[in-house]
Amino acid sequence: MVTTIPPVNVTARNTRIIPFSFEYYEPRTLDEALELLEKFGDQAKILAGGTDLLIKMKVRLVEPKVLINIKRIEDLKYIVEDGDYIRIGALTRLRDLEYSDVIKRHVPALYDAVKVMGSVQIRNMATIGGNLCNASPAADTAPPLLVHNARVVLVSKGGERAIPLEEFFKGPGITALRPGEMLKEIIVEKAKTGSSAFKKVTRVAVDLAIASASVYLEVEGDDTIKTARIALGSVAPTPVRAKKTEERIKGLKIASQELREALKTIDEEISPITDVRSTAEYRRYVSKVLVWDALDLAYRRFKEVA
Repeated sequence: MVTTIPPVNVTARNTRIIPFSFEYYEPRTLDEALELLEKFGDQAKILAGGTDLLIKMKVRLVEPKVLINIKRIEDLKYIVEDGDYIRIGALTRLRDLEYSDVIKRHVPALYDAVKVMGSVQIRNMATIGGNLCNASPAADTAPPLLVHNARVVLVSKGGERAIPLEEFFKGPGITALRPGEMLKEIIVEKAKTGSSAFKKVTRVAVDLAIASASVYLEVEGDDTIKTARIALGSVAPTPVRAKKTEERIKGLKIASQELREALKTIDEEISPITDVRSTAEYRRYVSKVLVWDALDLAYRRFKEVA
């Protein structure tokens, strides 16, 4: 299906209509979508939920010659348990993740994140694949997926490849997707012997994060940290793993003063900016608070199932 949308004479501030012309396609299968991507290359943009892309198009931040709406590809909408992993289709809506017992039980940090993303209307449209491919430093699904060692499966007419999610983000709005590729699915490790949590702070409930943090935690003995993975959002050009801090806090006790001091290492692993939402100084301060709170929540969850 192809439709040519005619241009209209409006200013860049108009947010009701798209003020330039483009071709519109609506494939029903993955193969059809990949054929279109191969044909049009960099001229095309993929529309999934549209909660980010359409806004950018309306104010002419992006002006694709071709729009490929993939939301009718039913084969990309799923949440499936696969042994120690969970496979999530790229077109799975945030609302479906929010209501999934599988996600709540095995990837609790992702459940925490999606249930506070935007409004119900947004979560009913937005997809996990779209949130990742938008490559915003503030992408709320990214920190939980990073601490669960997620991989992304990228597909093109030439085949598939899987890479760690950590390697997928290259900069603000920039991903590792090659010409003709699209995100097919996300493969996430279950919290088998630990638990996880996500925390963020925003100006208002439906806003993007000022800063966010997610942790995966395993505890042994007398509340000593055995394993910890930490990821942060909105404090660097991409969502980041705080690997130095992870090493620093191993062997420390939950809620100890030594742990609080060790979390200062986070300052070495982030590079926040000052923008309309917050100052760099506040982001540095609150990042450590969010990690502390996420560790506390993950610990309480761990004790509940231990």
